[in-house]
Amino acid sequence: MTSHPALTARVHRSGTVLAAAITLVAAALWAAHHGITAATYGDETGSRLAAVWAITFLLLLSQTLMYHCERPRRISARGRRQLDALNVAVLLPVYNEDPGYLRLGLQSFLDQTRRPTSVHVVDDGSTSTDYAQVRAWWLRAAREAGIRTTWQRTPNAGKRHAQATGVYASPDADIYVTVDSDSCLAPNALAELLVPFARARVQSVAGIVLATNHRTNLLTRVTDLWFTTGQLTDRSALSAMGAVLVNSGPLAAYRAPVVRDNLESYLGETFLGRPVAFSDDSLLTLYALLRGRTVQQPSAIVFTALPEKASHFARMYMRWMRGSTIRSVWRMRYLPVTGYAYWAHLLRWFQVALSTAVLGWLLVVEPVRYGNLPPASFLVVPFLIGQAQALRYLGVIRSDERMRQRAVTWLLMPLAVAGSWTLLRAMRWWGVATCARTGWGTRQNGAEVALAPAADPRPVQPQAQLASR
Repeated sequence: MTSHPALTARVHRSGTVLAAAITLVAAALWAAHHGITAATYGDETGSRLAAVWAITFLLLLSQTLMYHCERPRRISARGRRQLDALNVAVLLPVYNEDPGYLRLGLQSFLDQTRRPTSVHVVDDGSTSTDYAQVRAWWLRAAREAGIRTTWQRTPNAGKRHAQATGVYASPDADIYVTVDSDSCLAPNALAELLVPFARARVQSVAGIVLATNHRTNLLTRVTDLWFTTGQLTDRSALSAMGAVLVNSGPLAAYRAPVVRDNLESYLGETFLGRPVAFSDDSLLTLYALLRGRTVQQPSAIVFTALPEKASHFARMYMRWMRGSTIRSVWRMRYLPVTGYAYWAHLLRWFQVALSTAVLGWLLVVEPVRYGNLPPASFLVVPFLIGQAQALRYLGVIRSDERMRQRAVTWLLMPLAVAGSWTLLRAMRWWGVATCARTGWGTRQNGAEVALAPAADPRPVQPQAQLASR
């Protein structure tokens, strides 16, 4: 198999990005004020809109200040030696994954500047292949690299049970690292992911997820832009307070007791009498929140394959929204009301409800009941806010992409904003209404995204191929 240059990335902090974000938010505020003033609405309606915009911008301002307070954690040489002594076990469940992506991820463990102590691969009854070639290569390569490893095939029981099989195989682990079968870690990802654990109160750490196939088509470009921006704004703001609500599946780490002590409830979760197969990452994060701080490490980067078809994306997003609804019930029940995470969670739902109500009011109630068209600010403000937040996307420096290429993707933010305000909003509420559908729903017929084989060993990198030496 032909190898490719290792893919790397870093999140660049820039005062220019902050200044530009503040400028665009100020412009959005001015546009809102101008639109309300120029509209034909009466004083009562104008006052209502002014109140809504004021609340929105106060929330945006506080979030902007908070996510710029996030810093990658650093430690001393002594602290690094203590972290190097930790037993770190990687849990890698596999189900109908493309063999190319699976090997890509396994190779990235070998290329780590701080290698894991052990890697536990569990094939959860895949029906598309038995991975015989990848398995033989990995067992040999891991042994030569000094990484303890197991590779087990079990009857299909779901991702959580596959992870649990890995937990049972590593009872001496200090840290569990959860990854997906298409995760490809940057060379320093594991070393950086462990750094926050130098603080005893930190119970879980999330990595930053970027796309391997982000230039495949318009869908992957916009999804990468939307997803990366969300991690570097919303989740960064929560991280600054030690209250990350959801870690990403492609890369996260937990203190071993967080996983072991809750394994029975993790495997046996039910909702409305039905077993829950998804939302595993958010449940592990909730367990961690109940014990201490949950943070994000912006310098720990992982690459993953995004959906390349609309149907695949829709199934993934609906799974997320149904899981988010279920997890919200548990957060309201179990999180202490004295903690920041509890109120951050409620505030998020308030923002969703408020924005949905405003959308319905301006597009339906005002035209039908009062004969007023939406104000000009409605057509301007969301897009200015989106472009301002997406400046964080430009702060990600990738080894496989020049800045002008990322700038082109940044210009697509209006598509992401329009989609989130319409289609994704409708899907979110449909997910709330159908949250009792707790099945996984993807890869039932095999891999949905495949890594094309390399055509040339020279350093020419096809857009969908990002691998490591």
